[in-house]
Amino acid sequence: MPRLSKENLPKNVDHFTYDRDRVTAGIVHFGVGNFHRAHQAVYCDDLLEKGETRWGIMGVSLRSSAMQEALAPQDYLYTLATLGGETHYRIIGSLKGLMVAPQDPQAVINAIAEPTTQIVSSTITEKGYCLTSGKVDFTHPDLNAELSSLELPRTIYGYLARALIMRSQSKKQSSKLTIMCCDNISAGGEILQEGVHHLLHCHNGQALRWTRENVTFISSMVDRVCPSTSDELRESVSNKTKCLDAWPVSAEPFRQWVIENNFAGMKPDFDLVGAIFVDNIAPFEQMKLQYLNAAHSIIAAIGYLYGDEFVHEALQRTEVFDFVQKALQKNIAPNAAVPVGCDSEEYTEDVINRFQNQNLPYANLQVGTDSSQKIQQRWYPTIDEAMRKNSDNSCLAFCLAAWVVFIQRALANDDLKDPNKDKLIAVSTDDAALLVKSYLSIANAEKFTFFSKSDFLIAVTQYVENIYANGIEKTLIDFLSES
Repeated sequence: MPRLSKENLPKNVDHFTYDRDRVTAGIVHFGVGNFHRAHQAVYCDDLLEKGETRWGIMGVSLRSSAMQEALAPQDYLYTLATLGGETHYRIIGSLKGLMVAPQDPQAVINAIAEPTTQIVSSTITEKGYCLTSGKVDFTHPDLNAELSSLELPRTIYGYLARALIMRSQSKKQSSKLTIMCCDNISAGGEILQEGVHHLLHCHNGQALRWTRENVTFISSMVDRVCPSTSDELRESVSNKTKCLDAWPVSAEPFRQWVIENNFAGMKPDFDLVGAIFVDNIAPFEQMKLQYLNAAHSIIAAIGYLYGDEFVHEALQRTEVFDFVQKALQKNIAPNAAVPVGCDSEEYTEDVINRFQNQNLPYANLQVGTDSSQKIQQRWYPTIDEAMRKNSDNSCLAFCLAAWVVFIQRALANDDLKDPNKDKLIAVSTDDAALLVKSYLSIANAEKFTFFSKSDFLIAVTQYVENIYANGIEKTLIDFLSES
């Protein structure tokens, strides 16, 4: 079977019709994982199809060379499988190339410094931003090294700072630049700005002044469920396309992209292909974090305790479905605002419907990755707001208990992927109350009001003890019958 390539495009599958040789990479993107390839790259592909040849993508991997090695032999083409009632296959051509930063740091810096580069974007997950309590942690070893020297950048901040110094000193006519966060973190543009400005302040004041005048840092809210690539997906893609694709990607039919309308230079017409430009991104970010992402984390923790592999499997259990619906309607909706023009009931219904898609094998462990960082934004603010309003928070207390047991079980099974794994492993106690406080402390709960409320922590501890004693199924059914 031949390898997917530009000379070997399958005739029975939708694919681009534009001339890729005429496409320039106006976007440099950090973090070319499955989500980026099923989301932003698809919007770019749609825009290129409309004749906008400036918005190809040059990808950057900050760590692994795996994606580059997989896609280079197939001209950086790949298959997107959209998993609805029927699976729809499509070849995406917007990715022009992929650089591995540690292998050639200067190539990455040069690409960002090119005047044709109009946007630098990122999907590097929460841990890629070196955050502590939502702020850039300059004591992080990689960032600390960059504070001493930018000779060999290690983080996105270092690469951006080096490139902006180069861009500010260029003898060529340099254009303004927009740096855009596309990750599920609040105010991601501000976080990128904080890290880059601080490095420039330490290393090059002139470049900092130039950056303040010529570069904007913006946020965006992105949404599309995108599972890990499985052997089953590779096989279905090969059967359909009659080509070998080393790393296809799959996603749900739904996609959303809300972009802060503050571009420094050229602005792609993403609104022509379904994106939304808004002046204030924060309400949309918070809605997604506190509804969709919160529900995802709830299902992942509880589903894992049931032994379910996938999110949709967990929701097939009546008590899990009822609990998630109750948590969204009774605990989250009264305490998490939605943007003007959005309806919390409709959004809640959409969230649950999307997660029930049986054709979308989204693993509970995949959702549970980095959970000690994720729940800080997805659950904690809502719990504090419920306390401030003196409203019901019992479902969220149960969620924290399920998360505590999830962490312990995943550690015991060697399933846990979390930046705080070593700290969590170091907690050794049979005392449920101490376990709750220790795990939550590692997950930065001390920064929030609920951590100091003894009645709330007692409730969390009691749910933990009940799960240990009776199992998740009976504990959850009892909770629903009593609440």
